[in-house]
Amino acid sequence: MKKSGFLMLMLFSARLLAVDLVSPDGRLALDFYLDASGAPCYRLTLDSQPVILESRMGITIRDNPGLFDGFKVLGFERSTTDESWEPVWGEERRIRSHYNELEVTLERVEPEKRRMIIRFRLFDDGLGFRYEFPRQPGLGYFIVSGEKTQFNLTGDHLAWWIPGDYDTNEYDYATTPLSKVDAMRGAKMYEISVRSIIAPNAVQTPLMLKSREGFYINLFEAGLVNYPAMNLLIDQRTFSLTAALVPDALGNMAYLQTPEKSPWRTVIVSRDAREILASRIILNLNEPCALTETEWIRPQKYIGIWWGMHAGTASWNMADTSNLKLVSTDWNALKPNGRHGATTAETKRYLDFAARHGFDGVLVEGWNIGWEDWFGNWKEEVFDFVTPYPDFDVEALQHYAEERGVRLIMHHETSAAVTNYERRMQEAFAFMKRHGYHTVKTGYVGRIIPRGEHHDGQWMVNHYLRVAREAARHEIMIDAHEPVRPTGLHRTWPNWLACEAGRGNEYNAWSGGNPPDHETILPFTRLMGGPMDYTPGIFQIRMEYYKPGSTFQVHTTLAKQLALYVTLYSPLQMAADLIENYDRFPDAFQFIKDVAVDWEESRIIAAEPGDYLTIARKAKDSPNWFVGAITDEQARSATVALDFLDPGTTYIATLYLDSKEAHWQNNPMAYRIQKGLVTAKSVLKMALAPGGGAAVSIMPAAASEMKALRKLK
Repeated sequence: MKKSGFLMLMLFSARLLAVDLVSPDGRLALDFYLDASGAPCYRLTLDSQPVILESRMGITIRDNPGLFDGFKVLGFERSTTDESWEPVWGEERRIRSHYNELEVTLERVEPEKRRMIIRFRLFDDGLGFRYEFPRQPGLGYFIVSGEKTQFNLTGDHLAWWIPGDYDTNEYDYATTPLSKVDAMRGAKMYEISVRSIIAPNAVQTPLMLKSREGFYINLFEAGLVNYPAMNLLIDQRTFSLTAALVPDALGNMAYLQTPEKSPWRTVIVSRDAREILASRIILNLNEPCALTETEWIRPQKYIGIWWGMHAGTASWNMADTSNLKLVSTDWNALKPNGRHGATTAETKRYLDFAARHGFDGVLVEGWNIGWEDWFGNWKEEVFDFVTPYPDFDVEALQHYAEERGVRLIMHHETSAAVTNYERRMQEAFAFMKRHGYHTVKTGYVGRIIPRGEHHDGQWMVNHYLRVAREAARHEIMIDAHEPVRPTGLHRTWPNWLACEAGRGNEYNAWSGGNPPDHETILPFTRLMGGPMDYTPGIFQIRMEYYKPGSTFQVHTTLAKQLALYVTLYSPLQMAADLIENYDRFPDAFQFIKDVAVDWEESRIIAAEPGDYLTIARKAKDSPNWFVGAITDEQARSATVALDFLDPGTTYIATLYLDSKEAHWQNNPMAYRIQKGLVTAKSVLKMALAPGGGAAVSIMPAAASEMKALRKLK
């Protein structure tokens, strides 16, 4: 890392001072200054064209004048950083962090002296800035009541958005100009159990935008610690966006004590949509890994006793509750419903399948008592996380899994009774370690306890991090469901493998589902902050297979479900369908068995939010490449030049394609497989059906295989 800088300690007139900062390549330029009221302001341009117009900054403090105007500049310092680092797992082996930094120290004199630092980091692909509150006599403990942070845009940009909400990220995306945003569309999504829509003009971050001038702009945050999540309020006349934080039960946003800092506010911008996905600003703004030992952290593929509950073939609860007025504590006395999924016998069947096909883990949901009396009840003492149902033999399954070299994955559904989970967490993790569980899927379905708190507020943000820290102490990996959306903290806590924090594949089983463009939007929005446990790999697309007359279905083709393993990045990938469906389609299942979950290199081949996406990735410590291409409801052609391959090697490419007659709605399970030889000079041209996709595995060919196969054209 190389740094250079100087400190200006002179006092400047607020109206005269303007400080600029340029990106390392000189294309992005930041202007910082104080306006006539002493309010800090910034502007951002790319190639001298405006991206963010004059926008104010600062925070408001309860029972206090706040830190947003009346400032003078005490000084500023510049520096440059250019370094590379290796993530424990990720989309590439090495990540470069190259930025120019500007640190501005401000002082507000009236009614008493208060200092605040604004730190800017300008990368070639975007900007990050945060507020820092040094220890000082005039500011110790304080309560944040809001933010003045603005992103003033140049026009009525096209936006890919979901409603601003304090409790859920599980909406499907709308694509409209900012002037047409109406977040109240989310009020009709009754399948989401807990909704707290902020206002009709509120949207969540990450927010993806496209200007008429051809700029792709992504607004988000990084390093969300000890602070609430940021939504945005849109002025639909001026296209000014203002930060809207998540409050607690008393209406306060954050309780802070100096020295402290806010999360980073980020603006990623490019004329090429591919560069938005390739950006590593969010990761680079997070702190380095906090763990000294990481060998126990392993990316993994898993199967699970899970999809059957959504498809209606099994249940989480063991007992028949149709006539229960009060759930008995004597679980052996309850009448079994005959549909319980998490039985010893069923788990053994899944462990056998995992061992036979090389999967790392088996998730089991519904293994522990309490499921009869939780959903919809705002209760605290529902689960204890250590007591199994009578038909789930923990000790026997531990030995059975160990004999087959497969790890069981624990499930901790908290029922959103977070205080209950906090009390029991250490005991639960100790129980996991004793019985050979190394990964836990946590869940937060319902209204939060402490009552009045929200999923995305400061209290819960701190809870999710406490879980990750405590899990790391026990060498346990985390897959969090229904949490706040991730903001790159997996760099610091790499045992936090994945989150849901978005509308996953399960919505297709029992609701209006996810539109065909959903998976083409997620990489530009939800996945900007970190991996998603989307649970792809559904082969039986229509739910009428399980329940005659059902109109529910997955809104993709089968081939697109395969492509999602490449296009929706995660180090924790589930083959989510029932295992018997994989036995029905063994040739297609081979791609799921082959595809990697940790990557040496990733290349964004083609991308347009809401329309299409093609990505190629090289497996870590392997010569194998994998390609995924997906489209929205429109049929398209994906072209992939294989010039990233080793020029001296001949490969076998196996293409998993939509059949000519495939269609996400009319014929979703029609696919074909093509195999042939390719080199670095080859170009693949693949037809994608409406709502369809293509998946490709590319592996070095043995001499005997080259004789049997022809070159692909």
